[in-house]
Amino acid sequence: MFITETQIRVRYAETDQMNVVYYGNYAQYFEVARAESIRKLGFTYREMEALGVIMPVVEMQTKFLRPAHYDDLLNIKTILRELPVNYRISFDHEVYNQEKRLLTTGKVILYFVKMGTFEKSEMPGALRSVLTPYFQ
Repeated sequence: MFITETQIRVRYAETDQMNVVYYGNYAQYFEVARAESIRKLGFTYREMEALGVIMPVVEMQTKFLRPAHYDDLLNIKTILRELPVNYRISFDHEVYNQEKRLLTTGKVILYFVKMGTFEKSEMPGALRSVLTPYFQ
């Protein structure tokens, strides 16, 4: 299992009139956390694109348990529970506030696809090689 944590401070523009983080912002929070997870492996989306592979989101689930507010320091835990064996990769996310209260959970499924044709592809070997040790 591969787990990382990323911190994000809620900006005023991300809240609604009720001083609550607008639900649509969680897709961006999850994206930031996923990109940082891959970066912590020493790999980047840019490197994957250079290999001719992109990762579109094909499914996203979110469960809102408690609200986040302006200026909260959010800790987003990103969990990869299994090493992908084909074109599909699934990330679980847990969002905590500074008091370590669980606010939101999410699951995002992406596909590895060939740039240009959007044909399903396997995970790039370079990414597989850095991820594999976490699943042995």
